Amino acid sequence: MDNKQSLFRHEDAKLPNFLAFTYIALTYVFGFVFVLSEPLWLNVIGVVMLAHSMVIAAYLIHEAAHHSLFRNKKHNQWFSEILLWVTGTSYSHFEDIQNKHNRHHIDRADVVSFDFRPLLQKHPLFLKVIKAFEWAYIPALEIWMHFLVIVLPFIKESRRARRTHVVTVLILRVAFFWGLASISIDVLWLYPIAYLMFLTVMRFMDVHQHTYEVFETLDQKRGPEAKLRDAEFEEHNTYSNLLSLRYPWVNLLVLNFCYHNVHHKSMLQPWYRLPKLHAEMFGNDYQQILTFKHLIKSFHRYRVPRILNGDPVNLPVKQDEGESFIGVDGVSFLTAH
Repeated sequence: MDNKQSLFRHEDAKLPNFLAFTYIALTYVFGFVFVLSEPLWLNVIGVVMLAHSMVIAAYLIHEAAHHSLFRNKKHNQWFSEILLWVTGTSYSHFEDIQNKHNRHHIDRADVVSFDFRPLLQKHPLFLKVIKAFEWAYIPALEIWMHFLVIVLPFIKESRRARRTHVVTVLILRVAFFWGLASISIDVLWLYPIAYLMFLTVMRFMDVHQHTYEVFETLDQKRGPEAKLRDAEFEEHNTYSNLLSLRYPWVNLLVLNFCYHNVHHKSMLQPWYRLPKLHAEMFGNDYQQILTFKHLIKSFHRYRVPRILNGDPVNLPVKQDEGESFIGVDGVSFLTAH
């Protein structure tokens, strides 16, 4: 078949994408089946399956946002709208997520509609609550960011058009979990555990991938300051946070999202090609590589200071392999605000 007529953007995409799609469907459906079952050991398996199905779904949304999944833009949009329900982020439109993430690449910055850090500093009691949860490894800040996606249409006039969508999604999701709870009430505490695991994985992959500044320019046109950040700046302030150097297959646990420098250099390259491209372009001695064994120490050590942290650009994070690299919270591509 001619590539121009194919469903997928890349001619070698059929098998890897079929496997990824099938994996999401099976782990999501059977995750709920196991969560709704009687034995506790099945519940545990179900929670892990649900969490990981959401992780893979999220990174396929990321693929679609770059149009590296399907050839037709509408197919990327329709598929992502389905996956947004899987990831529990259907309160956002795909276009909002795509716009925010594209601005991240174009402006070479973490672009948001508002920076939560000054707001937290103005409300010390709320900040203490957030810190307490974060100390206990509960991603309260990420929960708040996702909650704001629901609330902002009722606060910001520029988001007013999203109100009907948010209310509709909220009603449907409440009805869905009401139905599941009628089968097993345990879903009301097991699913949140799966979701917290999902948020934690997404956060871990996000916090150390850049030493970018945060700009409150998402609802504005691209400013002239963005033009000052060139490709050299982008590469020097982007990091590939690999789960494993020795066993590349381990990085499939996050759909190869950890090969971040390759992604920034060639955004249309699909997820399954990134390990080979990384080896060809950089190799394992690349200065911008950070590894799991070092980053997990930083993730643990700075889980509370990270709340208010904003990394300076050109930070020499490799001086101790990233163990003192605090990183930045609240920059998920799934929270379109």
